[in-house]
Amino acid sequence: MTAIWLLLALAVGVYLLAVLEHWASTNRLRPTAPILAALSLLGSESLLPRKPDQLFFETGPVLLLIAALLSLAIIPLTPDLIVTDLATGALFFNAALSYVLVALIMAGWGPDGAYGMIGGWRFLGQLIAYAMLVVMPITAVAMRAESLSTIEIVLSQEGLWNIAYQPLGFALFLGAGMAMAFVPPFDLPIASGDLAGGVQAEYTGVRRLVFRLGRLVLVLSVASAATVFYLGGWLGPWLPGWAWSGVKILAVAAVMLAGGRLFPRVSEGGLLAWCWKLGIPLALANILLVGILVLVVPL
Repeated sequence: MTAIWLLLALAVGVYLLAVLEHWASTNRLRPTAPILAALSLLGSESLLPRKPDQLFFETGPVLLLIAALLSLAIIPLTPDLIVTDLATGALFFNAALSYVLVALIMAGWGPDGAYGMIGGWRFLGQLIAYAMLVVMPITAVAMRAESLSTIEIVLSQEGLWNIAYQPLGFALFLGAGMAMAFVPPFDLPIASGDLAGGVQAEYTGVRRLVFRLGRLVLVLSVASAATVFYLGGWLGPWLPGWAWSGVKILAVAAVMLAGGRLFPRVSEGGLLAWCWKLGIPLALANILLVGILVLVVPL
């Protein structure tokens, strides 16, 4: 029964995120748009490039979807609605999503086309920039919870959510998460303006649908992790726990999909400079501040 509820939550979450993404990109709220787009892709022909690396071409979108689904396995909607509560769940999240890079490099290399290959290497540049800014805020979260279990991290926020305890860590994690999910302004790997779709340029039909589904699940995973790490997960008055988790996840996802479009696109070189010169020192300062608070003013 738990598996059925989790699958239902995943399906509803992906659909709502697709509606949010369409609204953010067109300023029109059309609940049927994701369904029509999916039917259109299912009904269109899946074309093959002239000289693809067949293994990489077919595996890239599937691996992207699998990596995103694996990262969701340790995210609790409630203490009972979770696939597995690993003792090292917070680190497993980062480890699972490290395969996003592999998926995009494969998707870019497989078609043997310039646009896809450039898109894949652009994401490699983004990974070098944001990788530490995912791990270091998680370190500060685990310090307060004294555990890497995602359930224990939520329970540690019963008195005060981490967004109030360490707002700097939340801002850094969310920014790095947006780069990980390559949403605007960090969407250079699929930039339609100069790469005609980048890593997804050569994908059509069902393959393109799988790629888009994997990206939506990836956004859902990042928003869910931010909810668990910083917004108290299922904690909240009046509503049942699963409802609080859903509302918070959708709110974070809306900020990711709509808020990022308010900023100009960031190049991989610019992102590297910002993250290594400013982001990492701020993340270290956040760890130091949280450590002092844990020792002096435990909350």
